[in-house]
Amino acid sequence: MTEPEFTATGVRIGRRLRSLTRAGQVRISGGRLQLLTSYGREIDSAPLNAVRAGKPWFAHDDKAQATVNGTRYSLTLGEHDPAPGESGPPAARRFIEAVRRASGALSRG
Repeated sequence: MTEPEFTATGVRIGRRLRSLTRAGQVRISGGRLQLLTSYGREIDSAPLNAVRAGKPWFAHDDKAQATVNGTRYSLTLGEHDPAPGESGPPAARRFIEAVRRASGALSRG
């Protein structure tokens, strides 16, 4: 099994106004994005060429949006943000960059 390109735990995953999990997982591995509950049950997954990721307007640095198979999910990736005073991008920005980097590698590959 290959090492995942991006993994975040403790992620709040929601769809519209409904919270699906407060401690979920986001994983990018093998050209696929997976959204998982805290128990490891799959909420949704798709190949990266069917995923769009971005940052909602006027949102905090820990928030991101992912459109997976046409369904929009809101993600709060606050657990792995750098501590105050430490440098490094917030987890949401790292997630968006990982999706774009991995989908770009697939289109070239």
